[in-house]
Amino acid sequence: MQTTNHILMIRPVDFKFNTQTAGNNKFQEATLQDNVQQQALAEFDGFVAMLRSNGVDVTVIDDTLQPETPDSIFPNNWVSFHEDGSVYLYPMFSENRRLERRKDIIDRIGEKFQMNHVSDLSFFEQQVLFLEGTGSMVLDRQNKIAYACLSVRTDEEVLNNFCMLTGYTPVAFQAVDESRFPIYHTNVMMCIGDQFAVVCFDSIPNSAEKEMVKQSLLATGKKLVDITFDQMNHFAGNMLQVKGKDGQSLLVMSEQAYLSLNPEQLATLTQYAKIVHAPLYTIEKNGGGSARCMLAEVHLPVK
Repeated sequence: MQTTNHILMIRPVDFKFNTQTAGNNKFQEATLQDNVQQQALAEFDGFVAMLRSNGVDVTVIDDTLQPETPDSIFPNNWVSFHEDGSVYLYPMFSENRRLERRKDIIDRIGEKFQMNHVSDLSFFEQQVLFLEGTGSMVLDRQNKIAYACLSVRTDEEVLNNFCMLTGYTPVAFQAVDESRFPIYHTNVMMCIGDQFAVVCFDSIPNSAEKEMVKQSLLATGKKLVDITFDQMNHFAGNMLQVKGKDGQSLLVMSEQAYLSLNPEQLATLTQYAKIVHAPLYTIEKNGGGSARCMLAEVHLPVK
C-alpha cells in the first residue's frame, strides 16, 4: 500500500536554525526571531491537531533537550517503517542529526506495531556516505521504486544497498534549483501518491534523466502534476498522501504550499485526495523542511 493511517511525529523542545545543515539546504533561512522554538511548537501542535481531526493516527513523542538535536522535528530522515515489519535506520550527513536516532522511539513504536527486524545503515557514515531516509528517497511503495536525486546527502552506493535489501528499483538522477545548486532532498521536488505524482521537472537539468523519471511515473499509471521552481520553493513538492477517517485519502501539505498551487493543479489533486494544510512558516524558514519532512509513516502491521 502506498499510504498509511499511522504517522510518527517528534515534538520539538529546542527547535532552531541548524548551522550544520545550512551549507547544502538552500531552503533554510537564518532569521532574527527570538521565539523560534515557541512559534515552531505552536505550529507543530496545530499541525498534529489538524491531522487528528481528519482521522489520522498520530504518535507524538517528545524530543529531549540533551543531546542537542535542532532538526528532530524531521524524523523521516533517520527512520522508515515498512509493511513487511522491517525498520531501516539511515546514515545522516550532519553530526548533530545522527543523535536523533533513538532506541526508545523505536521501542515505543514496537509497543503497538509488529517489527520483524531493524536494519541499521548508519555504518555508512564512517565512509562519509549518506542516505537520509524518505527525504533522500521518494518511495513508490506499490511498485517498489525508489526515486532519488543524488546529492551530498543522497549517495548512490547507499541507495543501491537499500534497494538490494528491500527489493526496490532505484531511479537516480540529478536535480538542481534555479541557481543550479544541487537540491538536498528528493522530497522537496517530488511527491508520489497512489495515483498521482507532483514533480518539479524543471529541476532535472538532464533531458534524458528527466524523460526517464517521467516515463517511469507514467508507466506506473501516475497522473503527473508539474510544479514550477517558485512553487517548489514554497514547498509544493513537500507533500504526503495519508489515510484519514474510514480510509479517506488525504494530501497533507503546508499552508504556504497550498497557496502556491494554481486552480488547475488543485482541481487535479482533489480528484485523488482531500487536501489538508496547516501554517508551518517558522518551521519551514528555519528548518528548510515542510509538512512531509515532519511525518514518518508507519507501515508496520498493527499488533
